[in-house]
Amino acid sequence: MHATNRPSPRALRGLAEFFRLEAAGGIVLIAAAVLAMVAANSPLVSYYEGFRALPVQVRVGAFEIAKPLLLWINDGLMAVFFLLVALEIKREALSGQLATRAQLVLPMVCAAAGVAVPALLFVALNHHDAQAMRGWAVPTATDIAFALGVLALLGSRVPAGMKLLLSTIAVVDDLIAVLIIAFFYSHGLSVTALVWAAVAVAGMWLLNRRGVMRLAPYLLLGVVLWVCVLKSGVHATLAGVVTGLMIPHGRRNDDVADTHVHSPLESLEHALHPWVAYAILPVFAFANAGRVLGGMRLDDLLAPLPMGVVLGLVVGKPIGIVGAAVLMRALGWARFPDGMDLRAMIGLGLMCGIGFTMSLFIASLAYHDTDAYGSAVLGVLMASLLSAVGGWLWLRATLPRTTRMD
Repeated sequence: MHATNRPSPRALRGLAEFFRLEAAGGIVLIAAAVLAMVAANSPLVSYYEGFRALPVQVRVGAFEIAKPLLLWINDGLMAVFFLLVALEIKREALSGQLATRAQLVLPMVCAAAGVAVPALLFVALNHHDAQAMRGWAVPTATDIAFALGVLALLGSRVPAGMKLLLSTIAVVDDLIAVLIIAFFYSHGLSVTALVWAAVAVAGMWLLNRRGVMRLAPYLLLGVVLWVCVLKSGVHATLAGVVTGLMIPHGRRNDDVADTHVHSPLESLEHALHPWVAYAILPVFAFANAGRVLGGMRLDDLLAPLPMGVVLGLVVGKPIGIVGAAVLMRALGWARFPDGMDLRAMIGLGLMCGIGFTMSLFIASLAYHDTDAYGSAVLGVLMASLLSAVGGWLWLRATLPRTTRMD
């Protein structure tokens, strides 16, 4: 049986606003990355490095958190980003594009293949280098904001089905990235901190069981959870994921598809989305995308580490995603979304090679050595640029010039 990929009325509700925010946020994200590169390669570099290294301390009695601003951004602001990711995953799973098997199968298989193939290509080039291998997951992510920002340049020529499939693949991709971070990038676990983290999670679970629909108790416990996870050795951003999954979508006996049911999850998602799109992700990009290019040679880009990232994103992503989609269609398990043919699917695969935000984030977890991290950043920037330009040129040449109705 062919799976229908036509979006449900629930999924269509607010979809235009979602795409508008993501596309505009993607353009701001690109501008922030360009600004970081300018700052890192100009007389402003000392100010840029000073901004990243600015010490920030929070102290209450004997309890203290002292980190440079860069880590507050990566551990704190990105926890809010992951909170939003978790809210989107939960909403999609309960009432959106991941709510039924028919809607789930194509993006799930495409996302899994789009993670596996890039990782294998990276490993093939770096298996001899134990340090480089820590970043095997760097080329596995897709940046939805950046990708939708590039798609926005094509206007109404882009079918709605392509935007929906891209965003759904990116949501599943983010879920896989969360699991990768949890299992492969945690270290030095503190049992005491984990016990207190479990107490905070149990508190949110009890609030859920009692049908508490106010956001404040969940968010207060979320802050407590973030502090505990930060001190536990598990990456602090996972506190945002757990908190997001604990926010109720509706009362247990309510139909989440009922548009009249108050949803704390959707209220928080709508409140956070502009802040994440226009502030948090651009600040993260500015703080992490600066790469000094002075003295760089062609050999630096052709080294196995950055080339593994570039090949993983630019080649591995489209091979994995398009190959999985074609196979699913040939087996009769799914069909392409309305308005999409094989050429459009290839363009989508190319766009999914834009790894940027999550790839930079995983690189910051994988590499503590400055040179290795710089090589990974170089690979991510090159791959994202090649994927963006290549995907845009391909779709510009292959998409019909008339507006498509889906």
